[in-house]
Amino acid sequence: MTTHLWIDAGAGVAGDMLLAALVDAGAPLEEVQATVDAVLPGTVRLVAGEVTRAGLRACKVDVEVLAPDQPDRRWSDIRGLLDGAPISETVRTSALGVFALLARAEAHVHGVPATDVHFHEVGAWDSIADVVGAVAAVHLLGITSVSAGPVALGSGTARTSHGVVGVPAPATLELATGWQVAAGGKGELTTPTGMALIRGLTDVCEGLPTVRITASGTGAGSRDVDGRANVTRVVVGELLDAARATSGPGEPASESLWVLEANVDDLDPRLWPGVLAALMDAGAADAWLTPILMKKGRPAHTLSVLADDQHRVALRDIVLTHTSTLGVREHRVDRSSHGRRFESVTVRDQEVRVKLSLDLEGRVVHMTPEFEDVRTAAELAGIPSRVVLAEATAAAHAAGWDSYAGGPGSQCTALSATSSPSRSGP
Repeated sequence: MTTHLWIDAGAGVAGDMLLAALVDAGAPLEEVQATVDAVLPGTVRLVAGEVTRAGLRACKVDVEVLAPDQPDRRWSDIRGLLDGAPISETVRTSALGVFALLARAEAHVHGVPATDVHFHEVGAWDSIADVVGAVAAVHLLGITSVSAGPVALGSGTARTSHGVVGVPAPATLELATGWQVAAGGKGELTTPTGMALIRGLTDVCEGLPTVRITASGTGAGSRDVDGRANVTRVVVGELLDAARATSGPGEPASESLWVLEANVDDLDPRLWPGVLAALMDAGAADAWLTPILMKKGRPAHTLSVLADDQHRVALRDIVLTHTSTLGVREHRVDRSSHGRRFESVTVRDQEVRVKLSLDLEGRVVHMTPEFEDVRTAAELAGIPSRVVLAEATAAAHAAGWDSYAGGPGSQCTALSATSSPSRSGP
């Protein structure tokens, strides 16, 4: 099962707001506290309560200090705290990634090396608790993929340790580069910590994907302003590419997948069969090449890969390492398809699988012998593949696995609509 988290930052996001939304969605506060204590022992206590923001109920998590006079910390200090803490490696890696993004953004804004960045607002105990707590909450909810919508950054000015700055703050603006954003209202709606969590946790900026919702949560910020709920919302659900659920009676199975694409004009064409085979072996639902003509008349190919959430990152890495492309485009697609089932026939003492395509009533509408099995059987028998293909097709017809096109098997009893998934897609 792919458990997806979608973050709605359309009214802004801060570290405490995201943490509160995740707790509201079901992350156990006691276990989140235990992870924070492992990083900052005896320093802070997380206290959750209900508040209203512009008339809406929301959860608010306050970080209460137990050990006063906590110092500002450098990036190396925070990295040392996380490296030495007895916490999950997944949580450690994610938290380090978020703080690394913050360090690079601050380094760019102040013109210093990242190793010399001295955190102020984001280096204090409460911000460390927000980041570690939010990352721990995602882990505790069993999230396997994350996306977020466009982010409201705010407008006007805000006071920082360096003085009054424009909103969005310079570090927030740096972290938001490449993301979809809007002003969204007055004041600082998104903090550097909130934006770093969005970029460090999420895979893509998108609207709410097609999911079967299992939980949702609303996290409040400190201010309650008229006309706009100062909240961050989260939605947790099962992506339909994992569920392969039908939308309703009479509708084909629908699933949400990814298409990964890259234009390549300088790869030895003898390498393409190996690239496609590597992608299919790694779990691609399909992979194909399209001839194209690029700028200045250069012939090239578009490599396309159809992937589910579970395999998307690994398939992207294969594209980047097995081809000469410098980047990969990614976008979601919805696929509707018939159910599928495999049966077997025996040809020349060899087993050949036959893929059956089933309609919603379980009737066979198409059948195809698996060609790899056909080729293997032909090689072992020492005969042409076309002979084995014809014999396997005839055996499938004789077994009653036929289409609506007529013939002795067309009136066979409907097969079960529960199918084994196939990696070859439309």
